[in-house]
Amino acid sequence: MTLITKPVLQSVSAFILAATFIGTSWANIPPTPDSLKPTRAQAITSVRILDGVNRYHMRKHELDDALSSEFFDDYIKSLDSGKAYFLASDIAEFERYRLQLDDALQRSNLQPAFEIFNRYQTRITERLEYSISLISKGIDSFNFDKDETLERDPKKSDWAKSTKELNDLSRRRLKDTIITMRLMGKSDKDIHDTLDRRYHNQLNRVKQANSEDAFEIYMNAFTQIYDPHTQYFSPKVSENFDINMSLQLEGIGAVLQSDDQYTKVVSLVTGGPAEKAQQLKEADRIIGVGQSRDEIVDVVGWRLDEVVQRIRGKKDSTVYLEIIPADAKSDSDTKVISIKRDTVNLEDRAAQSEIMEIDSASGKKKIGIISVPTFYANLECLKNAGSQCRSTTFDVAHLIEDLKKQNIDGLVIDLRNNGGGSLTEVNQMLGLFIKTGPTVQIKSFNGSIEVLEDHDPDVLYDGPMAVMVNRLSASASEIFAGAIQDYQRGIIVGDRTFGKGTVQSLQPLNYGSRGDRLKVTMAKFYRVSGVSNQHAGIVPDIEFPSLIDHDEIGESSLPNALPSDQIRPARYHRDPLLETSLTYLRTAHDERVNHNPEFQYVLDQMASIASARAQTNVSLNWAARKKEKQDLEARRLAIENKRRTAKGEQPYKTFEELKTSTEDNESSSEASHRGIEIDYELKETGLILSDFIALQSPQTRMAQH
Repeated sequence: MTLITKPVLQSVSAFILAATFIGTSWANIPPTPDSLKPTRAQAITSVRILDGVNRYHMRKHELDDALSSEFFDDYIKSLDSGKAYFLASDIAEFERYRLQLDDALQRSNLQPAFEIFNRYQTRITERLEYSISLISKGIDSFNFDKDETLERDPKKSDWAKSTKELNDLSRRRLKDTIITMRLMGKSDKDIHDTLDRRYHNQLNRVKQANSEDAFEIYMNAFTQIYDPHTQYFSPKVSENFDINMSLQLEGIGAVLQSDDQYTKVVSLVTGGPAEKAQQLKEADRIIGVGQSRDEIVDVVGWRLDEVVQRIRGKKDSTVYLEIIPADAKSDSDTKVISIKRDTVNLEDRAAQSEIMEIDSASGKKKIGIISVPTFYANLECLKNAGSQCRSTTFDVAHLIEDLKKQNIDGLVIDLRNNGGGSLTEVNQMLGLFIKTGPTVQIKSFNGSIEVLEDHDPDVLYDGPMAVMVNRLSASASEIFAGAIQDYQRGIIVGDRTFGKGTVQSLQPLNYGSRGDRLKVTMAKFYRVSGVSNQHAGIVPDIEFPSLIDHDEIGESSLPNALPSDQIRPARYHRDPLLETSLTYLRTAHDERVNHNPEFQYVLDQMASIASARAQTNVSLNWAARKKEKQDLEARRLAIENKRRTAKGEQPYKTFEELKTSTEDNESSSEASHRGIEIDYELKETGLILSDFIALQSPQTRMAQH
């Protein structure tokens, strides 16, 4: 949730401006004629960014040597996270800035930033030119029979000590790329042409880098010391943000970010084209974009804004993406998907309901399901028409009334993949299930605490209920699940949630023509119990296994994320009845999961993926890599056939048969995506709720006593 508040105070003194480049021989190497240099406007902006985070951020950092050291490491990492370009001698030379960046920033001195960036430009140019020279000799010039390896995890590697070492690293990285593309099924000619074009394109982009690029990378390395959501928006980024917020351009409804050379999917917009197509997932990496399946352009190494520009297009047109799926066991496991561009309509994001019949040990139960994809409200309607406007609370209330008429025994609120939305709506929707009391606490950067409450004693639904969440349930959905859990009003079921418990404000930095802004974390959410859902997320009462990798997706996966902490709890009434039932409910659930082929399939997949990803030191021998791929495919086939056999279905004979079947199912998924799909997780939630209902019956209570 982003709030718009008053601008950052523009307290830049004449002394600071005068001192911009004073004081010093920061560099031993004179700049070349092509070296990028900071501008006076950037110097002014840097002080305003510093002023903004110091005044308004939740985390109060001292501008000291410790911060300077962290800033230094983050800046180097933002330029060369893979340790593929800088030499050890470069890093050693830059070490003199480690404890001086804080002083330089306070004096609006950007010279160290530009010296390091210019060296990076030199080194990446050298690497690309060297890779181009290797490719020009042809794929046959590489020895694929040689037994050598490449360590892909930079944490396990050191900086190259010489140009010779760096050349060898570049050669091995290129060799790994060629093998990976061969495993994708590409011919050597296609590989040669693709890589030659890729490196020439990247080289052109390096040469087009300007002063704003250097400044943006440097300032974001600084702001993200505070937390990953505090960000400097350059004029260009700020303009793109406005375009996205106004929905003037159609796209696929996905939030993307740069991840080394790749473009990674961070989240999908609820009700958007990508979410409805059900082919693109969080943490997938996009390696190609095309306007037709036969003309997909390689986008590895491209700038994020350029990739986004290619994905955008006219409504009803189709974009083709080549991706490495998040659950891929190797980078060669790619596929091409298609998504029809569209705008996001309220109807696509609206709550829906369904009835699920559950055969439980205590008899048949009728369980109502309400799926809430996001917390929405039509603000224009609310201004004019008041309470009769479409909103999450308005729609859910009507769905509950309809389900009650059908005599449901229990209710499931499905918040899986709900990324949040209106704070007002989540507060009002909680009022449908609790009498009165606090719903969430908000602590501001100045220490003040605001408590939102439900003042209406009427309860629309007071029966047994469960709330489903997963790793993609964030922000407002975490507030809802956290309050339901604190009040013990319902059972929280699923995967640990995202952990986004902060509020950002977007503030202008300059009132001139630049148009740049600062997004700064100014507040933090706390549950009524006083615990923050930031970082830790909501831990379900009963947890389900999930293929979503917590190291890739979630607040805890982001560097410098604000920690979870506590404030004083609000005054609220906690129902002890549910807590006494949880031990039995968990035991019954575990027993079912042990015999459920769908849950066992997820557990087997999790183990297989974890095992494959643990192997960061990869072979560069062609025969060995082919064998590895065959072993991975055999393992995947065995896991799938184990599930099919347990369900009484015919096992696949070959991996190709499995792959074809999977692709056919995915291509038909968009057409069949209507209403609520009663999947295995929903069925198990229904069984958990049925167990709870049985425990509350008079007969069961008497038996317990």
